[in-house]
Amino acid sequence: MVPKAEVAHWFGASVALLLGLILLAEVIVGPEVFGTRRWRAYLWPFVALVGGMFLWVVAIFSTFSTMHLVAHSVWAESAMIAGAVQLAVVRGKLSSSRWWLVTAAALFFSGVTFLVHEQNTWLFSRAAFLHHTIGWSLIVAALFPLGAAVRPGRRVWSTGFALTFVVLAVMLYSDRDSAPIFGHFEGVVVRR
Repeated sequence: MVPKAEVAHWFGASVALLLGLILLAEVIVGPEVFGTRRWRAYLWPFVALVGGMFLWVVAIFSTFSTMHLVAHSVWAESAMIAGAVQLAVVRGKLSSSRWWLVTAAALFFSGVTFLVHEQNTWLFSRAAFLHHTIGWSLIVAALFPLGAAVRPGRRVWSTGFALTFVVLAVMLYSDRDSAPIFGHFEGVVVRR
């Protein structure tokens, strides 16, 4: 028995919210205070890496179409690559701020995948609207890690990056499978 899409989206929202709250805690107290306990630095890369592994499970079980399989696979791979690179940065294996470009690319390609993944127009349904909104939000949010790579140390980049995941979580929690955004579906076949 495969769970409804809503359940997978809400689980993803919970992971995104956890990630956002970890990043937001680091922004609020500052990297120096947050880093006083060494294990805290590993939190967000670890959550991203594990979240990517769970996205592979979703990719395996959401084989409604090739488009779904490819989309979930891109999201899984993006999360795992970004998490793995940031784990290497935390461990000191990678030291350049330019490694944030990997995270920027992961957000950008995830956003593009959301847009390609949704085959309906913006106002077709709540799910279509949210896919478009999430896609464009992730594309714009790719500017935060890009800024961290080009001009490191600015608080605006870390704040925006943290809030990206909180906003993403809110959007994913709002997702319902085929709820209409305006009125009711009348004689329309929902493509999912």
